[in-house]
Amino acid sequence: MSDAALEELLADEAVRRGLGDHAHVPDRVADILRRLIASGGILPGTKVPEVRTTELLGVSRHTLRTAFQTLAAEGLVERRPNRGVFVHSPTVEDIRETYRVRRVVEIGAVRQGVFDPHAVEALESIIAAARTAVAADDLPAVAQANQQFHRLIIAQLGSDQLSTFMEQILARMRLVFHTMRDEPTFHTFYVERNARLTELLRHGDRPAAETYLADYFDAAEQQLLETMG
Repeated sequence: MSDAALEELLADEAVRRGLGDHAHVPDRVADILRRLIASGGILPGTKVPEVRTTELLGVSRHTLRTAFQTLAAEGLVERRPNRGVFVHSPTVEDIRETYRVRRVVEIGAVRQGVFDPHAVEALESIIAAARTAVAADDLPAVAQANQQFHRLIIAQLGSDQLSTFMEQILARMRLVFHTMRDEPTFHTFYVERNARLTELLRHGDRPAAETYLADYFDAAEQQLLETMG
């Protein structure tokens, strides 16, 4: 990513979110950067220039560094001595750890979430959009639909804290996916898996849905590990 492109993204986010008027500015700065990372706006290995970022967002260096500390704790950025702050480049252990967390959180959501007809219909709508994107060879849209699907799974728990935590997980997953330039169709393989999971939830077969999602995660983790070598 060029410096100009990064500047444009940051400036746009600052304007759209009214950053300067918000009381919890470090949290909002962290949210801006987190969302840019999760959306692919800032790729793994990209340096986030401190001085220019403070100018674009209209915040102090202390505020930005507080936001960096939050993102570092989430595994999204890292400070390299004498070089600055960079978006984290995922490792094999990152993949293993992320899937350990996803097994606990998402399988727990399948077990305890409220999947009423409205929620199931929302999941089916996401799947329909993903199928349309596959047919159009719109791979970014397929990836986005996949994130929306898993975000909605967690939302059925009705917990703001878990939904916020899921955003952190999805951001870390996005870092992994951005390193897989040789496997751009990765998400297309999971559209029908999402459909099968939704079918089980529609029929209220929670035990089968839990087992299916566990197998789903096993397959995805193994594919990612093999791709990363």
